[in-house]
Amino acid sequence: MRKLRGKSGHILQKRLPPGPNALAEDIFRALVKDAEVRVRKALSETLKENPSIPADVARTLASDVSEVALPVIEFSSVLTDKDLLDIIGTNDPERQVAVAKRATVSPDIADALAESGDEAVVSTLVGNDGAQIKDATFARVLDKYSGSDAVKTPLTKREKLPLAVAERLVTMVTESLRDHLVTHHELSPSMATDLLLESRERATVSLLTPGINAPDVLSLVDQLHKNGRLSPTLIIRALCMGDMTFFEAALAKRAGISVANAWQLVHDKGQLGLTKLFDRAEMPAALLHVARIGTAISEEMRLTSGDDRDLFRNVMIERVLTQIDQDLDSDNLDYLIGKLGRKALEPKRFQ
Repeated sequence: MRKLRGKSGHILQKRLPPGPNALAEDIFRALVKDAEVRVRKALSETLKENPSIPADVARTLASDVSEVALPVIEFSSVLTDKDLLDIIGTNDPERQVAVAKRATVSPDIADALAESGDEAVVSTLVGNDGAQIKDATFARVLDKYSGSDAVKTPLTKREKLPLAVAERLVTMVTESLRDHLVTHHELSPSMATDLLLESRERATVSLLTPGINAPDVLSLVDQLHKNGRLSPTLIIRALCMGDMTFFEAALAKRAGISVANAWQLVHDKGQLGLTKLFDRAEMPAALLHVARIGTAISEEMRLTSGDDRDLFRNVMIERVLTQIDQDLDSDNLDYLIGKLGRKALEPKRFQ
């Protein structure tokens, strides 16, 4: 065996050459049977990133004791998804974490890891930007670990998240903050709720960056409506930021009509289309004039400036100040929206 180790020393330092290499493979197979763990561990560390080792050698190392198996499980590209599913099926959290750390994790493997039931495994998975996680898997993770900061924190730090998932995270954070405000500060529950609703809406609108796919926007609108968060003020905030796609889709959802029909009503050359849509969508009349200003600016910019959100917001503020309220703070369009939203609710309080 000592001769085998000496012979293997040179081979293990480099990638195996293409073509038959029976001697090297025989050496590896002999070493994986070595009684000494330190020998097998050294072999594992040396071969973990070698793409040319025989599959049976990789599988043998991956099924060894943890200190031998983990390097190969985490790094070896020789292991197939079937191999990884078998490893996940051992229900060993340490090995599952190693799978979750891999440079790339396929959607099927991500699904299996998410179903593992171990918080550390799921936390590692969602914190790995190389993991290809389906929207449905993200949703299940949030359902199961909604109270786990260990899972939510790495989720928020991912390079990219589905829009609907990001919105759910925003909601979870704001609800937690509301409880903190009520518990630790002299704020009534209703005041804390008002503050947090405005903060949540601003955070949600900030997710609507230029270039987002229409299907993602529609999915977000569906989620907001289903959970009672597709509020009139949120819709107007999005419009004021220049997001016509969200504005039209949201009105369509609230009105129970197709987006195509909502588009026709929004862009009606007369005054009746948007008025009828607002009425059917149960939008406050106090917000209608702001909506008219926003849609007019959108039409102008579509022909001249494209999707320039900063310019849209600046023009929106200028028009609103001119046409609605001369005394508003020009830097705070959010204040206007909140003020109009509260004004719209006032009559209902006395009914």
